[in-house]
Amino acid sequence: MQAFPGETPEYRKARDGLLQLEIELRREMEAVAQARRALPRGGEVPEDYVFEGFDDNGAVTQVKLSELFEPGKDSLAIYNYMFPRHSGDERPGPQHGESAKLPLAEGPCPSCTALIDQLDAAEPHIAAHANLVVVAKAPIDRVATFGRERGWRNIRLLSSGGNSFARDYNGEIDGQQMPMMNVFQREADAIWHFWGSEMLYAPADPNQDPRHMGTVEPAWNMFDLMPAGRGTDWDEQLDYNCCH
Repeated sequence: MQAFPGETPEYRKARDGLLQLEIELRREMEAVAQARRALPRGGEVPEDYVFEGFDDNGAVTQVKLSELFEPGKDSLAIYNYMFPRHSGDERPGPQHGESAKLPLAEGPCPSCTALIDQLDAAEPHIAAHANLVVVAKAPIDRVATFGRERGWRNIRLLSSGGNSFARDYNGEIDGQQMPMMNVFQREADAIWHFWGSEMLYAPADPNQDPRHMGTVEPAWNMFDLMPAGRGTDWDEQLDYNCCH
């Protein structure tokens, strides 16, 4: 490959060494993906959970887990939105709209919101092959209002406030909502659990968050390409005064 303008021999030697590490990482990521795909069948879902959402006419409606699988798409990812946020999260809440009237403790998690911002943009591409929904414990009108104010256009938002889904699938611990992703597989008339982002609960190395969704989040992965990296004193916010 042609050298970049002005680079030194020291830079090229170090960059070539890093390239080998990047190739090894790519191989390891594929090995992990293959091992994930090769998992034996997980547990059968114990009930056809009933969520609340909105129909095409804007009326509140009930939707079963089994109805979240569109024809020809037998994989379903469900992200548990921390809405309400964790009790220890003191980052500012929404600054505008009806959602700004919520008590801080009842509002949305900024980190979850940042991830859903990115998933909302990707959802039309994901929908070509699989099903993706976001569920929150908050009432559906509250979740939908915030989603509308946030500008989400694609992601499907549901409330799990009337069922035990979050608790059953590690999205709720001691009453606290947790940012768990679970994937389910439909086979014939049965639904099976395939994978969950259990690294959320695994010990993290020093100066690292759990990174249980680390390969999914574009923003954090972009930071990894930059000299300052992820930093240690920054976290996602609902609004950035610097960037409007």
